[in-house]
Parts: sequence; C-alpha cells; structure tokens
Amino acid sequence: MSEKTENPTDPAAEPTPAPDSATETPEADRLAVLEAEAAQYRDKWLRAEAEMQNLRSRAKREADEARQFAVQKFARDVVETAENLRRGLDSLPPAAEDEPELLAKLRNGFAGVERGFVAMLERHGVQKHDAAGKPFDPELHQAMSEQPAPEGVEPGTVIQAWTPAWTLNGRLLKPAMVVVAGK
Repeated sequence: MSEKTENPTDPAAEPTPAPDSATETPEADRLAVLEAEAAQYRDKWLRAEAEMQNLRSRAKREADEARQFAVQKFARDVVETAENLRRGLDSLPPAAEDEPELLAKLRNGFAGVERGFVAMLERHGVQKHDAAGKPFDPELHQAMSEQPAPEGVEPGTVIQAWTPAWTLNGRLLKPAMVVVAGK
C-alpha cells in the first residue's frame, strides 16, 4: 500500500464519501417536514373553503327565507279579513227565486270580491286549505272538539271545519279550527 492512501491526515488521500442515507437525512427530514406543513396548510385551506361555502349557502338560504316570510304577520292579518268576508257571505240568507234583486246582486258582488281576494292571496303564496273530510293533521288543524264518528266516517277524520287552515309558502299561518270524529 502507498503512503498516500494510508495517511489519514492527507485530504487528497481520503476517498470521497459515497452519498449515503446518513448524509442526506437532514435534507430528507427537512423535505418531509415541509411536505407535512404543505399538506397541513392545504387541509386548512380546504376546510376554510368548505366553511365559506357553507356560510354563503346558509346566508343565502336565510335571506331567501326572510324575503319569503317577512310578510308573515301582515299575511296573518289579511287572512283574518278573508275569513271575515266569508263569515259575512255565510250570514246572508240563502238564495231564493223570490228574493229582491238587490240582495242577489249584493251576494254575487261579495262572492266575486271574495274570489278575487283569495286569488290575490294565492298569487302571493298564501294558500287556503279546507279541512272537512280529511284526516286530522296536528300540523294544520286545531281540534276544538270531538264528536262520535258518524256512520261511514273513520275516527280521526275532520267532521266539520269552523275555519280553514292558511299557509304562507308552505309554512302554517293559521291552523284550521276543526271538529274531529272520535271513537
């Protein structure tokens, strides 16, 4: 052997170290740490994006609901007026052939006003639901009394409706006051 290769103090005599995992570890570790940080930031970003999308859709839904139901109190009052108009029509005597022409014209005029009024309400999302003959639904009906079921009528069926149910865009404004068939 030569002195050059055996002399540990001679830098030229030392062989160049081959790249091994021991010398690359700090750089590999640093790269792994950076990749983990990047993945963590990406995850945070995706979560923040999802949260923002949820927030946007929730705000839009709440604004739509506020727009749809902002008139709820006013609609409830208007519905009361529609019911009063119906009560007035019901209080008139039944039509007869020998009745005065004025009474017939009044009845027809008020009936036309009621039809137009209810049609206007429907155009704005207020719906009238007649309950008579339908199964009792606690979401739409308020039971005022219970009577024995007449023959051919199942228990739990609405026998008589004192007032109709009213909804605004599917949401209950005023329940129907009903009499329900018992057992």
